[in-house]
Amino acid sequence: MLMNHIGQIPAIAAEKFGEKEALVFEGRSLSFSEINELVERAAGGLSAEGVAQGDIVTLYAANSWEWVISYYAIARLGAVINPVNTMLTPAEIEYVVQDCGAKAIIASPDKTAGIMGVIATSDVSVIISFGDDIAKGAKSFNTLLAAKKTAPPPVEVAPEALSTIGYTSGTTGHPKGAMQSHRAVILNGAMTSQMHMRGPDDVVVSALPCPHVYANVLMNGMMLVGTKLVLHPTFDPAKCYADIEAHSATIFDGVPAMYMFMLNDPAMKTADLSSLTRCYVGGQTMPVATMEAVEAAFKIPLIELWGMTEVAGLGSTHPLYGANKHGSIGCAMPYCELRIVDAEDGARTLRRGEAGELMVRGPIVMMGYYGAEEKTREALRPDGWLHTGDIATMDDDGCVFIVDRKKDMILTGGYNVYPAEIERVLAAHPAVALAAVGKLPDEIKGEIAKAYVVLKTGTAATEAEMIAHCRETLAAYKCPRAVKFVDDVPKTSTGKIMRRELHTLDG
Repeated sequence: MLMNHIGQIPAIAAEKFGEKEALVFEGRSLSFSEINELVERAAGGLSAEGVAQGDIVTLYAANSWEWVISYYAIARLGAVINPVNTMLTPAEIEYVVQDCGAKAIIASPDKTAGIMGVIATSDVSVIISFGDDIAKGAKSFNTLLAAKKTAPPPVEVAPEALSTIGYTSGTTGHPKGAMQSHRAVILNGAMTSQMHMRGPDDVVVSALPCPHVYANVLMNGMMLVGTKLVLHPTFDPAKCYADIEAHSATIFDGVPAMYMFMLNDPAMKTADLSSLTRCYVGGQTMPVATMEAVEAAFKIPLIELWGMTEVAGLGSTHPLYGANKHGSIGCAMPYCELRIVDAEDGARTLRRGEAGELMVRGPIVMMGYYGAEEKTREALRPDGWLHTGDIATMDDDGCVFIVDRKKDMILTGGYNVYPAEIERVLAAHPAVALAAVGKLPDEIKGEIAKAYVVLKTGTAATEAEMIAHCRETLAAYKCPRAVKFVDDVPKTSTGKIMRRELHTLDG
């Protein structure tokens, strides 16, 4: 059966994998056939509420089986999916639905009450809530399913048509809605599974949030190639260890902070990880020392990947049967290209080994930012190359090494200092569980680096000791001028360290 759009995925998966277990969430198990049945019922319910082809539906909910069903039900109608971060406030949600012109919102019960007011200030005509405790004025998702409304006949949707509007985190000004075609989303899910050799014999444990593109490729990979996905509502190291053992998981996916907390959790001592065959990490650069610690503890390869909202998931990773170069995000995804350019001149490609801005081109690249032509022109060149905002180098094999985010760079006394470089050195200290580096204003140097360190349980260290440790490896101008010991650091819903929020720990 030819697959042109996301809405076709559940029916094709049901035909291919039938009663095979697909999704496990908090004790509830769904087969591929059951997912397809629920998608059809949800699509029928959404259609009865007025959702039709081309409409935009905002999905504002935490991880759940209902999230997965809603995602595919929206696409089944030929509508456009707008998955949003659950950390957004009601005011930010109001901005998003006004910006994209959403017709409906599907939300988890903890979010519904706070957003009911957007019906009066936007094009949203209905808010649908998961769970049993429904806010006044909202519709029940469970009732929609129970009604068993027949979904309308499948619609025709071109692969190049808009499938998803994924809003970026909005670290500067309002968030931007990256538009993804059906082809881009399907291709990224398929090629991620191809590079990682994920298949029907694999069981994946993940606590990555569903609205994030990394989690999206895992979910679509489940449906496309028949993997079993054990989805957690939130990240808890002990619960991840327990499910890896209970489900004989072969793969664990996470961001660097998750692995750091797993290594530092008491459950590590008794965890049975013998079923795991490999783990993957993305979302942020990970110090090589920490990667080596994970491999030593888990006794399997830890493989890095890189991606962003604007490429519908992964832009690079290591092929499972290729060289696993620690510190590298791997090579370009199939059908795609990566190159390193002068950070001030995107048309000038640099020589191998030189640091510049990473750019990506290929069918996974976004169509542009919704309703923002100027921002689209700034990010997307006429020849199809996308500015990523990451500073990187490329070796002779075409493998890329991220230096840091362009916007996170610290300019101290005229020198460029990259927080990730300092974090990598601090992570090698035996007492450090997690390290994050931010910038502070300085009258003399302009900006200085300050480190925020979470110590391993049962260890102790001093500020002087941390700075001295850095001086053993780094040039003096790169070393942090101050170190603060903290219990945790600000993180996004995916567990990515929010470097620009670190200063709030100094309050």
